Amino acid sequence: MAVSGSHLLLSHSYLPPFPDGMLSVRFGMGCFWGAERRFWQQPQVYVTAVGYAGGSTPNPTYEEVCSGYTGHTEVVLVVFPAQPALLQQLLKLFWESHDPTQGMRQGNDRGTQYRSAIYLDDASWLEQVEQSRALYQQGLTQAGRGPITTEIRVEKAFYYAEEYHQQYLIRVPNGYCGLRGTGVCYTGE
Repeated sequence: MAVSGSHLLLSHSYLPPFPDGMLSVRFGMGCFWGAERRFWQQPQVYVTAVGYAGGSTPNPTYEEVCSGYTGHTEVVLVVFPAQPALLQQLLKLFWESHDPTQGMRQGNDRGTQYRSAIYLDDASWLEQVEQSRALYQQGLTQAGRGPITTEIRVEKAFYYAEEYHQQYLIRVPNGYCGLRGTGVCYTGE
């Protein structure tokens, strides 16, 4: 997908290569427009971009992803300094900003492209992410909520979404954002 690479708010390109010492994670939380805004608002985030991951079709279009045949989910690429404490802050934002118990949907948005997911470049961070899921599940269970369906794995493939999706809520300030959390706080450290 041809994209400019110019983030409309942050002063960095969202195309690699990224500086040394950065970690990139792809977060799937339903529609990627509102999710990207949540992450670009975090002070230590280097850059964000939206795209597709977790499926089998290379270089999918938005229409192909929406068909349900690619297996991809809408994700936000988040690039940030590789620090455990910062990853914890982003995991807190991830868990609290959507409902990770809904399977193939978020609210009224339904389909495989709206599933909850965390895709990592580096397996060394996997244990920390899986621990965060277990911790958040405890809080959800205490609140009477169901099991987390979030897919967590090492997955390096990421396909940029079309240019008009990048930083969409800057381009369309009153655009759709369907993010809704569960109201359960993440108490990770």
